[in-house]
Amino acid sequence: MAGLNVSLSFFFATFALCEGARRASKALLPVGAYEGLAREVVGAVQLGACCLEMRMLVELGPWAGGFGPDLLLTLLFLLFLAHGATLDGDLANPTVSLQEFLMAEASLPGTLLKLAAQGLGMQAACTLTHLCWAWELSDLHLLQSLMAQSCSSALRTSVPHGALVEAICAFCFHLILLHLRHSPPAYRVPAVALLVTVTAYTAGPFTSAFFNPALATSVTFGCSGHTLLEYAQVYWLGPLTGMVLAVLLHQGRLPRLFQRNLFYSQKNKYRAPRGKPALASGDTQTPAKGSSGREPGRRSVDGPHSS
Repeated sequence: MAGLNVSLSFFFATFALCEGARRASKALLPVGAYEGLAREVVGAVQLGACCLEMRMLVELGPWAGGFGPDLLLTLLFLLFLAHGATLDGDLANPTVSLQEFLMAEASLPGTLLKLAAQGLGMQAACTLTHLCWAWELSDLHLLQSLMAQSCSSALRTSVPHGALVEAICAFCFHLILLHLRHSPPAYRVPAVALLVTVTAYTAGPFTSAFFNPALATSVTFGCSGHTLLEYAQVYWLGPLTGMVLAVLLHQGRLPRLFQRNLFYSQKNKYRAPRGKPALASGDTQTPAKGSSGREPGRRSVDGPHSS
């Protein structure tokens, strides 16, 4: 269990350092520089470092540390629960940034800046994590540092099947995000963490279930086994396709490109009230026959008791 304790310490240190970096950059930088650059870099570092450490536990933990799948899945759920709770609006996922652009919620320059910041953050996470592994604080880190020179590919299936798996994972992920984007974090964060855990369990043996182009690029594009084009088809084209399909299903259109709804008919929610037909001038109500306008209590002069 010493290796697991070291990994837990690594997770806590990563979250603490990234939270400190968020607060410092938020206090020192202008709002635009913080939201467009700094917080995306910090969020990508946090996500990338934790995912690299988690991948090491998944690959080496079962046979080198005796970790069962129940422990690893629980740890993955808790990690993404903490990741979602500590994010300050940063996305750390290029497909989520592109989703905001297609939803007409972000400009093109701002989206490109976020994409660059996410790529920079993922590369920094890889560098810092490999440096930590080189310290050999545990047996698992020692093994990982020895195996780092010849990493194994995360793609363990055919390219078309891998692209389909990544597309389905991204489709479910973005559909949940779109459905819960106005929900309180108390509901949204556990739902996303549970979805990530389920997709990692079902799709992990095939593609590692990244559905994050920046994360996949930094983790597995340098590994042997497949060409760069094959990796791009699976880890770039697959998640982008899933994201576009999720936006189309949820919105019925791509708001950035189409104004008219392509799938769903738009019906007016409010109907104009029907006006009552105007009464004609001769349709005024007249008193009923025999009910003249005599005063109450007055006898008729033509009554039977009249003299």
